[in-house]
Amino acid sequence: MLTAELIKKKRDNAVLSAEEIRFLINGYVSGDVPDYQMAALLMAVWFNGMNAQETYELTMAMMHSGDMVDLSSIPGVKVDKHSTGGVADTTTLVALPLVAACGGKVAKMSGRGLGHTGGTLDKLESIPGFSVSQPMARFVEIVREQGLSVIGQTGDLVPADKMLYALRDVTATIDNISLIASSIMSKKLAAGSDAIVLDVKTGSGAFMKSEEDAVALARAMVGIGKRAGKSVSAVVSDMSQPLGEAVGNALEVREAVEILQGHHGDGDLARVSLTLAARMLTASGLGTVDEAEKKLQNALSGGAGLESLKQMISAQGGDPAVCDDTGRLPAAARRYSIEATASGYVGAMETDRIGIAALLLGAGRRTKEDRIDPAVGIWMKKRLGDPVEEGEPLADFYVNDEANLEEAVSEFQRAISIEEQKPEPPKLVRTIIEE
Repeated sequence: MLTAELIKKKRDNAVLSAEEIRFLINGYVSGDVPDYQMAALLMAVWFNGMNAQETYELTMAMMHSGDMVDLSSIPGVKVDKHSTGGVADTTTLVALPLVAACGGKVAKMSGRGLGHTGGTLDKLESIPGFSVSQPMARFVEIVREQGLSVIGQTGDLVPADKMLYALRDVTATIDNISLIASSIMSKKLAAGSDAIVLDVKTGSGAFMKSEEDAVALARAMVGIGKRAGKSVSAVVSDMSQPLGEAVGNALEVREAVEILQGHHGDGDLARVSLTLAARMLTASGLGTVDEAEKKLQNALSGGAGLESLKQMISAQGGDPAVCDDTGRLPAAARRYSIEATASGYVGAMETDRIGIAALLLGAGRRTKEDRIDPAVGIWMKKRLGDPVEEGEPLADFYVNDEANLEEAVSEFQRAISIEEQKPEPPKLVRTIIEE
């Protein structure tokens, strides 16, 4: 096969075969297909799209480009969760311990954050001593014995995705449903779980701003999973404001612990976490949705979810006492109250801007080389639709380095719209896709 002919084929909106897609992906990973040819192919895909079968074949080719995780020695159904990300999206630290407490087996490989706040690994590493770098045998052992472990992705897992994502980033081909879906699902499938629950965000703080695009992405990923013989479902949820109150690594751990302690139970973060956890339990064969919800509420109110988090922290070298005393987490030197400049109702939030404000304080990364300050961030005091008086606190900023504080405050103030009329609150869970 000739790479140029395959580029031409996709340019002319023809369908690539499984063999042709494997040839291109394997050639790119081996170095036989150069960047400039793969960039041309990506642009052809961006303009013409891929059908469902092509998207599946691309996912399979990427999945098989490196190591595959074998979880077969763990009894029962192994279940994973993936979120497309947003601001104050801490569902992993709430949902997964609850699932494990109810008998689920959760083996999760996660990534670093690049953007407003850290990823799940960065949040976990704000717990003193916690190690996300566990040998594969130890990872499997923790899941087998305790039901839950979260570690970093191995360097040899889906190398094609790492290479393609870097190229997409510099060639303006990130935002294509087939390319996004295959990127996510190749990693999830290579990680070895039997069932996957996806949380696809939509709104001002999400990658998919429109609900239509979020639903299309969710359907594409569920379709890939079904073709691969896995149990996959997707929850499309709101990200038109920060999901939780905390934006920042140790702060988000604190909020997750407080939810598992029985606080903030009616908040959006707890509600979405319970929705995802219920789907994870049903995918694990541990009851209907109604039965799963009852089990989860019992695990929450009885403290079993908190105990599950403690066990994972201890097994991975961390200090489990943070679950009893969140004051043991890293703390910022100063706290500043950010006040409303007008009276009315919180009418809209540019959620991405709130995330950028947290990044400016040191809670996120602009580049992969940037260091995160685990202690800093933002604690939101108001939600959409809340009444507010001029001079009333909208949020607290937790600060160590004040170099970018003025810019962070400006970014935050621009993100919050105070309006005369009370808006309708956004629907938290938009839809659930199971086929």
